[in-house]
Amino acid sequence: MCSKLVIGDRCFIWGQRTYLMGVLNVTPDSFSDGGKFNTTSAALAQARAMVAAGADILDIGGQSTRPGAEQITIAEELERVLPILAAIRSEISVPISVDTTRALVAKASIEAGSDMINDISGGTFDSQMLPTVASLGVPIVLMHIRGTPQTMQQLTDYPDVMAEISRFLTKQIATAKTLGIEENKIIIDPGIGFAKNHEQNLEILRRLHSLKTLNSPILVGASRKSFIGRILNQPDPKARVWGTAAACCAAIFHGADILRVHDVQEMRDVSLVADALFRGQ
Repeated sequence: MCSKLVIGDRCFIWGQRTYLMGVLNVTPDSFSDGGKFNTTSAALAQARAMVAAGADILDIGGQSTRPGAEQITIAEELERVLPILAAIRSEISVPISVDTTRALVAKASIEAGSDMINDISGGTFDSQMLPTVASLGVPIVLMHIRGTPQTMQQLTDYPDVMAEISRFLTKQIATAKTLGIEENKIIIDPGIGFAKNHEQNLEILRRLHSLKTLNSPILVGASRKSFIGRILNQPDPKARVWGTAAACCAAIFHGADILRVHDVQEMRDVSLVADALFRGQ
């Protein structure tokens, strides 16, 4: 694996410690925090708080990807993301990622100051995404999914979920490289909760290390997700912080490089202790 990546003006050295990507949903309908940060002032305050708590990257998303979420227009997505991105970029130097599946949104976001793209479709929803990212020269997260957020929970039948994830990501990495994205600018995400059932989400965490053969940094997004709620019998996503902590600890043990989280302060403590345990000499 290429051992480092410069995102914005920060150098990420893979394997030495776990990095935290703070989730900033600027949507009215995301599963755990919809409507909380969809004004510029609220989003900016949350961005400041996450950076103060130790976020290494901020991930801004204008389109909810929870199961069953309705697709919004490109104009709506741009209207949600760009003003908030501009406000955050004007005062925060931490790398900013934009969570989008659309090439036009990716291009406008990078031009407005974001540093990387996080595509839950692995570059499959928009045929122009990978060529656009290649032309912009920025890093991209390629995530595994089947179907769309509207249909994905009916598409969880796999003979071997990790083999399927590995096949998909291998193909998308090869396509990205063919289109001109540098290998060291590709980050992979197994897509916990995206066309995966309860048992499959647990299996991904147990077998995460098998994705190391793809030679890309691994991002894991387990934060507050429904499989944790099911284990805890906890319907409120915001009350799943300690369950998320356990999942994050497991992800670090099994090889995660980046954790995408809502509760940055708490997961910073988890990652510091887990790194001392699992990455110590």
